[in-house]
Amino acid sequence: MSKLFNAHLTRRQALLLPAAAWLAGCAPPGRVADAPPGPVPPHAAALLDDLEQRTFRYFWETTDAATGLAPDRWPTPSFCSIAAVGFALSAYPVGVERGWITREQARERVRTTLRTFRDAPQGPAARGMAGHKGFFYHFLDMKSGTRFGRCELSTVDTALLLAGALHCQSWFDGNDAAEAEIRALADEIYARVDWRWAQVRPPSIGHGWHPESGFIANDWKGYNEAMLVYLLALASPTFPVQRDAWEAWTSTYDRDSWGTDYGQTYLRFPPLFGHQFTHCWVDFRGLQDTYMRRRGIDYFENSRRATYAQRAYALHNPEGWAGYGADVWGITACDGPADVRREFGGRMRRFISYAGRGMGLHDDGTIAPYGAGSSIAFAPEIVVPALAAMHERYGTQIYGRYGFIDAFNPSFTFTDVKLTHGRVVPGFGWVDVDHLGIDQGPLLAMLGNHRGEFVWKAMRGNAHLKLGLRRAGFAGGWLG
Repeated sequence: MSKLFNAHLTRRQALLLPAAAWLAGCAPPGRVADAPPGPVPPHAAALLDDLEQRTFRYFWETTDAATGLAPDRWPTPSFCSIAAVGFALSAYPVGVERGWITREQARERVRTTLRTFRDAPQGPAARGMAGHKGFFYHFLDMKSGTRFGRCELSTVDTALLLAGALHCQSWFDGNDAAEAEIRALADEIYARVDWRWAQVRPPSIGHGWHPESGFIANDWKGYNEAMLVYLLALASPTFPVQRDAWEAWTSTYDRDSWGTDYGQTYLRFPPLFGHQFTHCWVDFRGLQDTYMRRRGIDYFENSRRATYAQRAYALHNPEGWAGYGADVWGITACDGPADVRREFGGRMRRFISYAGRGMGLHDDGTIAPYGAGSSIAFAPEIVVPALAAMHERYGTQIYGRYGFIDAFNPSFTFTDVKLTHGRVVPGFGWVDVDHLGIDQGPLLAMLGNHRGEFVWKAMRGNAHLKLGLRRAGFAGGWLG
């Protein structure tokens, strides 16, 4: 399940600050100073331990162990999301690093998953296929492993799947036959993807394709979660796109993305997930492409600024939603209550179900804890207090078996509505009942990166990623 900002929105569609700085309430350069970061709550470490393990268990327990297919959501019955599979693949090494499963258990789950995708049927037929030209359909039937409904062949969701596979390729570095097979399977699946076929309007890469109607009429142009698409396409060992593809990707930055919000000047993308997804696998600290060299920052710093802007937006709360504040924020793609209009705060408001929410974009008072949590590697000084506050204030309603539920909305208290997702709790508001794979995934990956660079460490050694970064013009940092 991807969260594409354009065609797919309809669905399913600097270094970290030293602890002393934020304990003293120091504000990083460029941020508004309305509410300095507070001290870390005493129980925060224990909460992060618990949250990390519960979020890992989502993937370990809900994924089909016989196929490796991960559900789009749980507990509501659903199809498989190939992006969730990519996050699941990265979850398993994190589970080993943290001691929750053995290396052998992770190895077997990963090998099973990669064999499923290596053997999945490919072809142009509308039914009975899992993908075409090496790409995979956004959603697969959990039983057959083939296309679910009439969903699209998705370039970005395929990239998220591949990122998880390449992470496992680098992490499973043993000499035994099983780990060698994992590395070979990742290469085989990656090499089949015909990125040039997806360049309908070259040098850009398109969003995807339907067997019934052909290519989607949108291309990936920055700035959003699809940096990963271009990095993997540039590095392809079989069908690489040319270097001008990255120039096309960045060509709209100045026109559409660069600007200032709440004291932060950065590449803007309203939903927070766009600042997080690629970073789950790529450590951008100190790495700059041509555009960022001109701006004097890197993409990591850009995401840090986006995180601070989100917090400031919640603090200012221009729409007057209930609950928003310095420690309650996280506006991003997530579930919502329903597509209805109701009066709140003295005027009619539009509430929505699933959408790519963001500052000033589809903001209907819905808060996604993973939206704040997945920025923990960028700005722990404000993210940790937010997670602790939401857990302390609302934990009985929004925290359970697999950690935080996807979203909640204290402003939506209406009981006369047929809900699309979740339930209305009297005296509290709307609460989702589901966890979503592509929301649990970045939260776990970034918790792992913050606490031990568990994903970044392995990916810094991946030859494909390094080649893609260099072909995109990146230099500095760990690239040398």
